[in-house]
Amino acid sequence: MLRNPIHLRLEKLESWQHVTFMACLCERMAPNYREFCQQTGFGDGQLYRRILDLLWETLVVKDAKVNFDSQLEKLEEAIPSAEDYDLYGVYPAIDACVALSELLHSRLSGETLTHAIAVSEASITTVAMLEMTQAGREMTEEELKVNPAVEEEWDIQWEIFRLLAACEERDIELIKGLRSDLRESGISNIGINFQQ
Repeated sequence: MLRNPIHLRLEKLESWQHVTFMACLCERMAPNYREFCQQTGFGDGQLYRRILDLLWETLVVKDAKVNFDSQLEKLEEAIPSAEDYDLYGVYPAIDACVALSELLHSRLSGETLTHAIAVSEASITTVAMLEMTQAGREMTEEELKVNPAVEEEWDIQWEIFRLLAACEERDIELIKGLRSDLRESGISNIGINFQQ
């Protein structure tokens, strides 16, 4: 798996920062799920958006009450199976669901660091897998490290990390700003553009 120094640096953040980091990366994977549902008629393309919106709400609304268990159940029923589709898009859709379920698990367990690292890995995996698929071959970790698409994904993850790390305490305006910037760009980690 592609390791990155960001995984060590995440240890320095508090749990609200981990949760925001995960929500940001899920936001960047959401179009991959939506696009897959659109292309195949699978499930409800809006489900991912609704669950993710509830998670954002818990970050910005003081006493937001969300039943994370029931959201996780809904999500688990809405994960496509790779065996059922002869379509590359199923893999980014599954990765997006894996990331969102990590985020939900972190809210259930209160343990955020390992889940934040897992979401970072899910997002980079989507990018690396697409690059290898387009190249038609496996690539070494060394090759992937210098791959422009992989570099760009790490850059964006670092950028989100730095904005969060600069905060002394939970900054609601920053959280809202990140949410709206990522949502309005509507572009996923692999360049799928899905305007909501």
